[in-house]
Amino acid sequence: MTFSELKSLLTQEFGMEALVAEEELGLMPNLTIAKEFLVPICDFLRNDERTYFDSLSCLTALDNGPSADTLEVAYNLFSIPYEHSLCLKVKVPRQTQDETLPEVPSVSRIWRTADWHEREAYDLMGVYFHGHADLRRILLPEDWEGHPLRKDYSEQELYHGIEVKYGVNAEGMAQNTDLS
Repeated sequence: MTFSELKSLLTQEFGMEALVAEEELGLMPNLTIAKEFLVPICDFLRNDERTYFDSLSCLTALDNGPSADTLEVAYNLFSIPYEHSLCLKVKVPRQTQDETLPEVPSVSRIWRTADWHEREAYDLMGVYFHGHADLRRILLPEDWEGHPLRKDYSEQELYHGIEVKYGVNAEGMAQNTDLS
């Protein structure tokens, strides 16, 4: 199924209000969808016999920076039997009014592979996946402060008495400022 056919099918099923933007150029065409449509659209794409996206190949979060003030979550979908692919994106504000983490519904009940992908995006980018059965840090300790892949992340000086902040030398390489 082509990108145009997939887009047409989704607008037939969910209406134009489900689609926020589209990008047909590039290696993987993508549709940005409204986050309230994420679970119904993913469920449809996974279970409809015309699409059967049986594989969530990758889920990643992107920080568009403080000036854009948004984060994106991208879902790379693939149908093994039909050999077609699609990238879905959801865009959310970086911070909410009450300073809680940006929230996106979990798709881990649709694709089990989303389980650890969502935990990684939560841990490193600070996206809260509502409905995830076990959303906790996966790479960093539970008491780590912040989400280190965000562009506004500030390193803590110490972690349990251990210096963690590194300087950058003239070649742009990270180096600990005190190795004595």
